[in-house]
Amino acid sequence: MFYTEQVQKKYNIQQVADMIGLYKGTIKNYERKKIFPKPKRNPINKYREYHEEDIEILKRILIKGK
Repeated sequence: MFYTEQVQKKYNIQQVADMIGLYKGTIKNYERKKIFPKPKRNPINKYREYHEEDIEILKRILIKGK
C-alpha cells in the first residue's frame, strides 16, 4: 500500500518574514487585527507553522494594501 498524501513544507514565522520582506512582528500584528488568519501551530512546541498557501495569502494582502 502506498502513502498518497502529499507532505507540505512548513515554514516558521521568521522564514516567512524573510521570504516576504516583512518583520515577523508585522505578521503577528496582521493576525491580531484579523487581517491574516492565524496559522496552525505545532502540537509539540506550539510554534506557528505556515504553508505555501499561507504565504500566498499574505502576498495578496500586501498587494491589496499598496
